[in-house]
Amino acid sequence: MTVAIDVREALKSQRTGKGQWTRGFVTELISRRIPLVLLTNAPIPASWQTEHVRILRRPPGLLWHWAIARAIRADRSITHIVSTTSFIVPALLPKRIVSLPVIHDLIAFAGDRHEWKALLIERMTLSRVLAKATHILALSEATKRDLLVKFHTVNAPSVTVIGAGPTFASPTQMFSGESFILCAGTLCPRKNQLRLIRAYASLPVAVRAQHPLLLVGGRGWQDHEIIEAAHKTDGVQWKGYASQEDYARLLRSCLFLAHPSLSEGFGLQVLDAMASGVPVLISDRGSLKEVAGEAALIVDPESEVSIAQGLKKLLSDAPLRMELSRRGRERASRYSWARTVDLFLRAVHS
Repeated sequence: MTVAIDVREALKSQRTGKGQWTRGFVTELISRRIPLVLLTNAPIPASWQTEHVRILRRPPGLLWHWAIARAIRADRSITHIVSTTSFIVPALLPKRIVSLPVIHDLIAFAGDRHEWKALLIERMTLSRVLAKATHILALSEATKRDLLVKFHTVNAPSVTVIGAGPTFASPTQMFSGESFILCAGTLCPRKNQLRLIRAYASLPVAVRAQHPLLLVGGRGWQDHEIIEAAHKTDGVQWKGYASQEDYARLLRSCLFLAHPSLSEGFGLQVLDAMASGVPVLISDRGSLKEVAGEAALIVDPESEVSIAQGLKKLLSDAPLRMELSRRGRERASRYSWARTVDLFLRAVHS
């Protein structure tokens, strides 16, 4: 078995959730010495350059997908393809190559505001790839349910939930004396930063002075109102994209993580926080409650009042924060990249 994997998102300097997932997944596969062909348009990390890894690289651009598909068709040693972010390449390949699409979420079909190009491509290619897929990999039970509802030709036994692992080694939270609230994620309507900022703005001035709200994340789509609100609201700071090192440091030193997202296919930030012993505020949408279980404070993401009440509760209740920290570490121990790859290999060989 030789597995081809699209790793472009994992190689970006500013990785989003799909890129972080791909990086963790591929790193674990390489540690298992599984023969891989990495599909890329950029150099790969030195740590990935082993005797079991081959590189199939083509220049970036619109023709990348066609060039990669042509090279795969010519390479008779490739038996499987795992599409981690884009479904164009598997849609162009013959059925002799086992297709294993990774479904992070179905946001492109949910009617939510989203980046138009990604939405259009996914709507045009996903149904075709699902029809050709030997097996389908979903990141959460929530995503699997959405998939079965949207695509009636997909049957439940053909979908395996493989989850994720933390995006960095997670030591215990540092009690550094800082008392800021952290919100991490690409700026966009789905992440719900605007309602979070408005809820935070309703807190007393003295509370905001003592507990800043720190947003980290790159610009996404339809984010102008979010940025404007961040700049105008006392106590709110938007720091832009944070490197993995800065993100880890901020997460371990914050008072708690606020992640009242309107939709999530998994929620890596929540897993990272729990693994580090950081209390978490989440919504009950998508996979977040599935991932966090009883280890988070849950709010209504469409209610600024509910979000504000959740912020007040976590800011004022130290015993609750300690209890959520304990529960979070216990909950996070169920997830690892080793578990994800085990589930993947079980699906491949089923």
